[in-house]
Amino acid sequence: MKKYQVVGIGNAMVDVLAKVEDDFLDDNGIEKGIMTLIDTARATELYGKMGPAREISGGSAANTIAGLAALGSRTAYVGKVKDDQLGAIFAHDLRAQGADYDTPLAPASHTAETGRCMVLVSPDHERSMNTYLGVTEFLSPDDIDESQMADAEWLYLEGYRFDGPDSHAAFAKAIAACKGAGGKISVTLSDPFCVNRHRDAFRTLIHDHIDLLFCNEHELKALYETDDLSIAFSLARKDVPMLACTVGANGAYAYVDGTDYHDPATASKVMDVTGAGDLFAAGYLHGMVNGRNPISCLRMGNLAAGEIISHIGARPEADLKALFGAHGLV
Repeated sequence: MKKYQVVGIGNAMVDVLAKVEDDFLDDNGIEKGIMTLIDTARATELYGKMGPAREISGGSAANTIAGLAALGSRTAYVGKVKDDQLGAIFAHDLRAQGADYDTPLAPASHTAETGRCMVLVSPDHERSMNTYLGVTEFLSPDDIDESQMADAEWLYLEGYRFDGPDSHAAFAKAIAACKGAGGKISVTLSDPFCVNRHRDAFRTLIHDHIDLLFCNEHELKALYETDDLSIAFSLARKDVPMLACTVGANGAYAYVDGTDYHDPATASKVMDVTGAGDLFAAGYLHGMVNGRNPISCLRMGNLAAGEIISHIGARPEADLKALFGAHGLV
């Protein structure tokens, strides 16, 4: 048995969440519902304007790994933070969930800071993310422990990390070590604009290396440059043996070894959709690595996503094990 069921690689961030009115987005030139990369000056400016906020450890794949660890899966995470206050918060929060986290810290003398994401939640519960990558952008092959990758059943790669100059090489090193030891590879597309920035690289990675693709409907359509989801599904089936795609209020679809599956969304109070896709992936992966059938995996994903959107922040507040148990998914 391998030490880890899932090892995640991606951004190591702290989310700074605040509720805002639509006028705030307009006045500050923020496009609703997408992730925009910002620099230190812009991060400082927005933080000063956004009013009362909560700081919660985040990072897309880190949220997934935290959810998996909370469910009892054997996990580890690779993502770069600085030896500073926010870096300490990130490391503590992830380890407290039960995940291994040993990525070397960027030194306190580094010119960049620990990354943070300004998450602005508008009255319709949509989130607009303004991301300062900081030192997480500098994740490199030197941060990849090949023995750890080889000891993983699955790798879970974060699409946002494609924005880093050395991350493609880090991913390649991790993939080679994991696959060379019989492991499998999954990736999440993360964001339609991220897909648009790196479409060719995503297409090559997916076709050549990916066993399971996570996405939402907008990301999948962006990947295959079509407005027709059925066409995007058809093209994805040719590239990957397994696909898990969320479709908002209609739940999620999966494609596994030639068969399509669907599970409708579980009704939930919507407070903040930040992290919904991250926790969907956590639920789905937890079911999969523990031998559940695709419908059960989809249901676990939808339940975990439903828990996350019921409150502010992208880390679980409820006991996910108990939630699954209440739905007969123990």
